[in-house]
Amino acid sequence: MAISVFIVDDHFMVIEGIKTLLAGEKDIILTGHAMDGKSALEYLKKNHTDVILMDINLPDINGMDLCAMVHNEYPKVKIIGLSTFNQLAYVESMIQNGASGYLLKNSTREEITEAIELVMDDKKIFSPEVKEMMKETSDTTPLISRREREVLQCISEGLTSKEISEKLFISINTVNTHRKSLMMKLNVNKTADLVRWAVKFNLVTITF
Repeated sequence: MAISVFIVDDHFMVIEGIKTLLAGEKDIILTGHAMDGKSALEYLKKNHTDVILMDINLPDINGMDLCAMVHNEYPKVKIIGLSTFNQLAYVESMIQNGASGYLLKNSTREEITEAIELVMDDKKIFSPEVKEMMKETSDTTPLISRREREVLQCISEGLTSKEISEKLFISINTVNTHRKSLMMKLNVNKTADLVRWAVKFNLVTITF
């Protein structure tokens, strides 16, 4: 079944460029576009889409806030941040607000199409430059157990504690215990930071 994709970007040339890149993809259907957050939300009230390619710099609502709104109202819709900004703060904010990945606008057709396909499989995706940036810092790898690594992998895939519990056949309390332990070992207090550090230390498998 083809994947429906909606574009949110305030630059017409960017929208047309993405349309041109994806026009020949038989497994991807472009359902439309919006040039601001309000129009995007109005579209979603009446229409379904599988994936949104979302700019983070919009004229009315910033992409981070729009991402949170869409994720809360339409949790099954996959959101990929799309921007010229490769600052870590933007990436973390988008992931924390429900995005499944973050691509730079210089991404190739292959990178964009693969990203769309992978987020539909509940994978987290990043442009190569973004992934490299997330890895940069200390090379000291914290000591974590096999089960903690499994829980961390599930977290990086966007699974909830309940979903992790069912997948690993452990209680939700055990999942939450592992989550707290991981945050302590990695010295973070947010899920987005946990995923970033997991990538930095090569503790999880993330595409791109």
